[in-house]
Amino acid sequence: MIKRKILISNLLLISTLFANEVNLKSTNTTNPTAYIPSQCYTKTVNDKNENILYNPCFSCHIQNKEPNFTLSDADLQEGYDFPAPALKNPWTNLFKDRTKEVNKISDEEILKYIRQDNYKNQNGEIILKSKLQNLDNKWDSNDNKKWDGYIPDIYFNFDDEGFDKDENNNFTGWRAFAYQPFLGTFWPTNGSTDDVMIRLSKPFQSDENGKFDLEVYKLNLSIIEALIKQKTIDINEVDEKKYGVDLNQNGVLDNSSQIVFKWEKPKYDASTKKLKDFSISYVGLAKKMLENNEILIAPGLYPIGTEFAHTVRYIDVDKNEDIKMSNRLKEFRYAKKTSWNKYSQLNNIGLADIKEKHDFPDRLDVYIGNLETGINNKRGWYFQGFIEDIKGDLRPQTYEETLSCMGCHTNMGAIADSTFVFQRKLEKQSLASGWYHWSKSGLKNIPDKILDDGQTEYVRYLKENSAGDEFRSNDEVTNKFFKKDWEKDTQNIEKDLVAKLDNPEVILNQAWKFNIEEINKIKEDISYLILPSKERALELNKAYKIIVDEQSYIYGKDIHIKPTNNVHKELEKGTMTNLQKILK
Repeated sequence: MIKRKILISNLLLISTLFANEVNLKSTNTTNPTAYIPSQCYTKTVNDKNENILYNPCFSCHIQNKEPNFTLSDADLQEGYDFPAPALKNPWTNLFKDRTKEVNKISDEEILKYIRQDNYKNQNGEIILKSKLQNLDNKWDSNDNKKWDGYIPDIYFNFDDEGFDKDENNNFTGWRAFAYQPFLGTFWPTNGSTDDVMIRLSKPFQSDENGKFDLEVYKLNLSIIEALIKQKTIDINEVDEKKYGVDLNQNGVLDNSSQIVFKWEKPKYDASTKKLKDFSISYVGLAKKMLENNEILIAPGLYPIGTEFAHTVRYIDVDKNEDIKMSNRLKEFRYAKKTSWNKYSQLNNIGLADIKEKHDFPDRLDVYIGNLETGINNKRGWYFQGFIEDIKGDLRPQTYEETLSCMGCHTNMGAIADSTFVFQRKLEKQSLASGWYHWSKSGLKNIPDKILDDGQTEYVRYLKENSAGDEFRSNDEVTNKFFKKDWEKDTQNIEKDLVAKLDNPEVILNQAWKFNIEEINKIKEDISYLILPSKERALELNKAYKIIVDEQSYIYGKDIHIKPTNNVHKELEKGTMTNLQKILK
């Protein structure tokens, strides 16, 4: 009898494994509009009071900055501008109740799971590297018996300046940096920890003779930081004569403690048919190649060959119950810039997108790519990734799973050259000028970013959205920073607002709904907002583990236990957000 029960149990397990097995090679899509993020379906109007508005949209859809030619992206805050096939919300995982399944997983079980390393084995070898070099046919999208995409080569062995070293203590070229996590979804309190690394191509790591030079590499990274942020960057003092570049742009080669951002368009020399007189230049071999026009430079753009790696992880807790990154990776995301587009070309791409949406509003976006090389975002970058399989091992993402990256890395005002994070890197006043991995120092005691209008960024998000996440489902943040029943209280004071405001419908940003003392703590330490309690962290870990077990990523990876109520299940064509009331 016992043997029969064991047999049945094993058969059920095998049945589940096969039922959830994913055809990695397929380029068919269950959700052809996966490039429209689930957050874009958020309700912006209170169900009980249409005068209460929530605006998480402003964090992504803002006025673009050249050369991010997404033109009028801020207007997307005003309406659900979706093609017809996307009007029914395809992210059905949002509406599932995970309570029973979460309760079946013990704290000990989930902690044991997330503390297992699924990236490196016990010998410190990268597991994916071995698998990709000995390719399983199920991962070989074009059946050529080799992996044509990126093979992970980060060892997560970072020195005090953020540089990664391999098992032989050689530099891999990857450098970690600390940053202010992007608003909402990327706060650990909403489900995941993460890190980001950057690597430039060999010429940027080399002196003029092509030999690896760490100081040259550091300088080139800082020069690109100034170009992407389009602002002056403080650095440790260097002798400009050593590099032949006027970094502080004072007209002489002297000692400099800044990369000064003062851009003038280079001149065209008709006799040599080359650009010359670069107001900002790279150093080392990259400088020589720039002067020969073998590589190019422009504000807001990365050079060809720039790579980013981004790991998304579970939320672990240490012995003091402080939040930290888990050993286990949920995802390993990778991006590489493979071609250069001039400002005029990027502008034409932006204009073409606008014309396409105007002339054919229901036509779906098309992106070229596959399992191995990832997907081309039409702006010079390829994006690919690896994600947990049903056993918790990392596997390549399918075309559809990677397609979900496109909505955020193509047409949004908040990005710089298709990316989010490097422009949010911490600077000189921070530890190691922001060049460190979160394993060296966490998110505590990082101040909130001061905006041009004097507000701080994370506090502004709470004010605009009246919540700590796009779906307004993070009760821990709500209970900490918002007064109890403030939405109910608005019914009682609405008459007073009519008398006091020129626009009484707009009651957003009223100070009476915040716990001001708690809000002020964020300004000095963002971790007070964005790190969850141990209890919440474990619940979120369990909820995501259920998605892994289902392999249901194409239906949404947003982490929740209860169904999300503040999200549209279906929209009518032309539905507006009503945010125009406050945007004007």
